[in-house]
Amino acid sequence: MRNQIESIKQDFLAKIAEVSNMEEIEKLRVDFLGKKGAFTQVLRSMGALSPEERPLMGKLVNDAKEELESRIEALKGELKNKERERKLASEVVDITLPGKRPVIGGNHPLSLTLNEIEKIFLEMGFTIEEGPEVELDYYNFETLNIPKDHPARGEQDTFYINDNVVLRTQTSPVQIRTMETQKPPIKMISPGKVYRSDDLDATHSPIFYQIEGLVIDKGITFADLKGTLEQFIKKLYGEGINTKFRPHHFPFTEPSAEMDATCFVCGGEGCRVCKGEGWIEVVGCGMVHPDVLRSGGIDPEVYSGFAFGFGLDRLVMLKYGIDDIRLLYESDMRFLKQFR
Repeated sequence: MRNQIESIKQDFLAKIAEVSNMEEIEKLRVDFLGKKGAFTQVLRSMGALSPEERPLMGKLVNDAKEELESRIEALKGELKNKERERKLASEVVDITLPGKRPVIGGNHPLSLTLNEIEKIFLEMGFTIEEGPEVELDYYNFETLNIPKDHPARGEQDTFYINDNVVLRTQTSPVQIRTMETQKPPIKMISPGKVYRSDDLDATHSPIFYQIEGLVIDKGITFADLKGTLEQFIKKLYGEGINTKFRPHHFPFTEPSAEMDATCFVCGGEGCRVCKGEGWIEVVGCGMVHPDVLRSGGIDPEVYSGFAFGFGLDRLVMLKYGIDDIRLLYESDMRFLKQFR
């Protein structure tokens, strides 16, 4: 058996001298030291030896295996060094070449304007509330004084999932959910995505952003509404902006109004953006309808409030002079780089 062990060693030494890569050295290891390797066969044949001879032969086999393992590890190290040297020689870096400037991202114009608006309202004491985009018909319409047969439903161009579930057409449902969970005084805004079945063109999109606000407390009047919105629009566009309120109709507010502001482009002189009128419609608003207060679990005999809403996309387009809403959603880097 001594001769057999020595013969295996000599065979190994002859073969390892011809190894040139990691695949070959792994095959050599398996052939000699693996579960079915040459030394394993020797160990299995030790049963024929006398009890006195087995420990001696076992030591010889283990010593031989350790020697082979040591040579294998040494060869692996040599091969790794050679591969590293080969890569270094072929991957020469010319440190005199100019470096590549990293691409730096920036906020989207929608995010820029939303952050600015949220900051303005937070400074005015408002909280920011959120709600589901897949909404119950009950919250999206019925609690907002828009029953099943109300004509305003036809104007909403709603995406219906079934008779009772819709993609929200406004963020107003968040106002009702807030009234249900919070006691007055309430002072909140609810920014988020809304959905309407519109064709995508220069001024319409089936998905757009809306921000709505709600204030409820004892003694709230239309004067509070006017003061809040005038302060907001001046902080967003500058102290030189003037505003005016026109009567309007919304099912969920009474009285209702729309607020116009002097054109941010021409300062009220008349231009292409404001169609020569000098004014731009900005916000829909009004005093919260008593039925809406009741839907939220609030007594209209004790509390009053005002609500308002506007499209974020529209304010962004007006702020930056963008004439096509599709630019806000196409991810065109040539367009977005302007807002870094």
